[in-house]
Amino acid sequence: MATEKFTIQSFKSAKIEKRPISMLTAYDYATATLLDEAGVDTLLVGDSLGMVMLGYENTLRVTMDEMIHHTKAVARGTRRALLIADMPFLSYHVSVEDAIRNAGRFIQEGHAEGVKLEGGQDVIEKVRGIVKAQIPVLGHLGLTPQSLNVFGGFKVQGKDLEAARRLIDDALLLQDAGVFGIVLECVPDQLARVISEKLEIPTIGIGAGPHCDGQVLVIQDLLGTFRRMRPKFVKTYAEMGDSTVNAVKNYIEDVQQKRFPAKEHSFQMEPSLVEKL
Repeated sequence: MATEKFTIQSFKSAKIEKRPISMLTAYDYATATLLDEAGVDTLLVGDSLGMVMLGYENTLRVTMDEMIHHTKAVARGTRRALLIADMPFLSYHVSVEDAIRNAGRFIQEGHAEGVKLEGGQDVIEKVRGIVKAQIPVLGHLGLTPQSLNVFGGFKVQGKDLEAARRLIDDALLLQDAGVFGIVLECVPDQLARVISEKLEIPTIGIGAGPHCDGQVLVIQDLLGTFRRMRPKFVKTYAEMGDSTVNAVKNYIEDVQQKRFPAKEHSFQMEPSLVEKL
């Protein structure tokens, strides 16, 4: 397993070397230390934390302060992986100045090494501004959850010719604007392949098939700990949700039956001191 620090340059060279990039979300210190130890290339503090950590219905309610709070925690547990933070809804939509300022907060306060934002042509000036400010940007096309109300739900994007061509054009625009990679979410795998072949920068797929230059999953989906929804594109590698529920049930039973704590879990005094008490 590689131990050297994974950087923006590593991200770019992986495309040339045809080495698939691994990316996972992380939202807290303990999880970040485990994923970093396992050797994942990139950690993304996604605005998905609004759903899987904070219990919001979608990602639209997540604030900058919430994102920075979690990003700082993940940064403290990250040594090797490249750390990217999601720019939440309305943090880059109003003006270029707002976009640069908020992206800068992620670097300065959150200790992230880059930011991710959603959209193509509609956000291109913001992307250029952030890149010009020397802040690395990861693009995001396809199903962009912050546009949930526009899309009318979580739906596959780019299924017709016009929409597919628009995604290709947006990908090329983002590349020209200076992004170091693009997340493709919920697009047909054939379209993801075309985009990946046209770009000189890596694509990271989530529900975009096997032809992207890397893959990303939400860690709660990978571990089976988020039960509210399980998208078709998710592969669950461990059913830790079931394991957690069963472990807690066993704990409750042990407490109720006075099997826990046992002597090996307890501290002792000298018998003579106990008698004096």
